[in-house]
Amino acid sequence: MAEGDSIEQKSEASTAEVAQENGPKTKKRKPRSATNLSSKDTNCKVILLDGTEFESQANRRTKAGDLFDKICDHLNLLEKDYFGLSYRDHEDSRNWLNLDKRMGKQIQNLPWIFNFEVKFYPPDPTQLQEDITRYLLCLQIRNDILSGRLPCSFVTHAMLGSYLAQSELGDFEPEEHGSNYLSEFRFAPNQTHELEEKVCELHKQHRGQTSAESEIQYLENARKLAMYGVDLHQAKDSAGVDIMMGVCASGLLVYRDRLRINRFAWPKILKISYKRNNFYIKIRPGEFEQYESTIGFKLANHKAAKRLWKTCVEHHTFFRYILDMLYD
Repeated sequence: MAEGDSIEQKSEASTAEVAQENGPKTKKRKPRSATNLSSKDTNCKVILLDGTEFESQANRRTKAGDLFDKICDHLNLLEKDYFGLSYRDHEDSRNWLNLDKRMGKQIQNLPWIFNFEVKFYPPDPTQLQEDITRYLLCLQIRNDILSGRLPCSFVTHAMLGSYLAQSELGDFEPEEHGSNYLSEFRFAPNQTHELEEKVCELHKQHRGQTSAESEIQYLENARKLAMYGVDLHQAKDSAGVDIMMGVCASGLLVYRDRLRINRFAWPKILKISYKRNNFYIKIRPGEFEQYESTIGFKLANHKAAKRLWKTCVEHHTFFRYILDMLYD
């Protein structure tokens, strides 16, 4: 995609939504209790990447970005753009707060519990300027691994675990650490004694590395993993076969039975859209093709299709901006 090109982004409103927008406007008086509720502060709980909690007061009129900025100030985080605030809806699907909108427009039910997370994973973490940004990305990747979102082999688990141990525990000291010092240190799902022994063996080899150096090594290895930074969405292809669609820095990926079967790079995609529970991408013609083609996928419902569309739009916009910044 040439510099400055953009994907056409289109969403289709339902008939009811269009009728509601274009119909006669009737001004309704708000009940006094509703007005009071909108200005009444409530407690927001935000789970940070290290598992600690940040609490703040907000109300329905508060912009989500104000809460986000408070957290970034608390963390002394300057490279904010890679991060966001997520929450789980009643279907347990992850959604991201729009930082430009008021809280009350996005969240209806109490309690307000959010997660501060990496939203956009940098393809090359060495481009990050601040140690704190790299540290937070390490914590996010660790959480992704522990939750199973980022699968690893035994060897990779051991290598990444050893860099985490060096970063958080420093040099291995036999008298201080003992033989079971990793038993309470979580770095892999279904952690075994065999894996801990391998991590210990590798940890000893990192003597002298600073925390910052270990974190860079951790990120350098983690970013090579196939599922690094991939946001997965359940879908079906045109034949009704279950697939997963992954959105990442480079484009849109399609998986079947955990194997990647297709990849659509952002420069290859001309347009993305959704209608009801259908999601569509229009593809540029290939070298030996004459016409554009449109590929459709089915999501569970309209909300899921919109969520995938929004994720694609945000990733494409963000990483095009980052590339422009790097090459200016």
